[in-house]
Amino acid sequence: MRIYTRQGDGGMTRLADGTVSAKTHMRVECYGLVDELNSHIGLLIALLPDEALHMQSTLQLLQHELFDLGAELALPGSAQNKDVWRVTHEWTFRLEQEMDRMSQDLSPLTQFILPGGSLVAAQAHVVRTLTRRCERQVVMLGEHERLNPALRPYLNRLSDWFFVLARWLIRCEGLREVIWQKESERK
Repeated sequence: MRIYTRQGDGGMTRLADGTVSAKTHMRVECYGLVDELNSHIGLLIALLPDEALHMQSTLQLLQHELFDLGAELALPGSAQNKDVWRVTHEWTFRLEQEMDRMSQDLSPLTQFILPGGSLVAAQAHVVRTLTRRCERQVVMLGEHERLNPALRPYLNRLSDWFFVLARWLIRCEGLREVIWQKESERK
């Protein structure tokens, strides 16, 4: 099977139901961003230190869920209904429970932290910010077309989950978080 079809050379693509759409359409941008996010999670998995390898299966579950989410987004608004929606509020609830478990090992947040501290934690922050971008794009699309109401809470919580993961990874590696300093304190 060939990967290339040449059908997209003119700036058009096919949605999951065969509908032709411009590659610049907000919907295409949405599922493209989810694909980009999923790729960055793959990089995060590749960077996991030995102490955190048990998180690989959880991160791969998130990749599968994001693939499902992207499949939902690849259907036009006219095809959006409960029969095709895969993302559920239970997914969001599970993320909250996982964050609570990871947070038990973390010191309370009393200051802002900067993205970084280690390569894997920095990548977790990249994933966090990409998740926020996906969320913003989905919110924008939802202002114009029908979407699964479980998408926005899931993406919102997923970004929070990656923030907690970044903090947890720093602790797992025995390193310190990079604390933001006010300008007056940096001199």
